[in-house]
Amino acid sequence: MQYLVSVITDSTELATDEEQAAIDVFNQRLIDEGYWVFAGGLGGPDTATVIDNRSEAPVVTDGPFVETKEYIIGFWIMEAPDLDVALKLATEGSKACNRKVEVRPFL
Repeated sequence: MQYLVSVITDSTELATDEEQAAIDVFNQRLIDEGYWVFAGGLGGPDTATVIDNRSEAPVVTDGPFVETKEYIIGFWIMEAPDLDVALKLATEGSKACNRKVEVRPFL
């Protein structure tokens, strides 16, 4: 089963060199052990554009779709045999990136 592990932050600061090195080690472990699907960092909320095309004409607005102090700054998509393994890996990922993470299964 695949899981989305979202990295959550409340700061516009990017990963420090030390955090990035730990993330790189963690990423390589995911690859080596067969859990890796994809990962990436995201621009901050100020780079977001929201498109709502549920009416007669699309509405395009700058900024995030919700006003919040915390936002997703990156993610991993992992392949794990079950939720317990995904949670264990996410716990290690949280330590590596020094940020909170949220784990959600793909449907």
